[in-house]
Amino acid sequence: MTSQNVVVGDVMSDRFVLMDGLVTVYDALQEMKRNSAVILMVNKKDSGDEFGVVVLSDIAKKVLAKDRSPERVNVYEIMTKPVISVHSKMKIKYCARLFLQFGIACAPVIENGEVLGVVSYEALVMEGLVMAGANAIGA
Repeated sequence: MTSQNVVVGDVMSDRFVLMDGLVTVYDALQEMKRNSAVILMVNKKDSGDEFGVVVLSDIAKKVLAKDRSPERVNVYEIMTKPVISVHSKMKIKYCARLFLQFGIACAPVIENGEVLGVVSYEALVMEGLVMAGANAIGA
């Protein structure tokens, strides 16, 4: 297997939590910590809505750096919405190009209106390229 054959579904992670946008940043952080999550997905309000996303750098920039209380800020105030998402069958090279083009470092993997996982540069490189290299040498 080469990196040409590795797809997002091979390297995606389940290190995310899905929560309502009305929860506080503090509560969201507690849930993220409990689940070893690095990304907070904000659930849709209804079928016509879109998912939102909050990453740790959003919290650092929009709460910590601005000296706002995480107990008084709701997730919807700092989320990015709509999100750029990918599908599980996308080749990792195209995912990396998408990240570069839009200046993002991670994205949810969404199919049929459901968040299956998340993918990041870290996963593309550390999992995808390592997986491709190991399979290429018959390991």
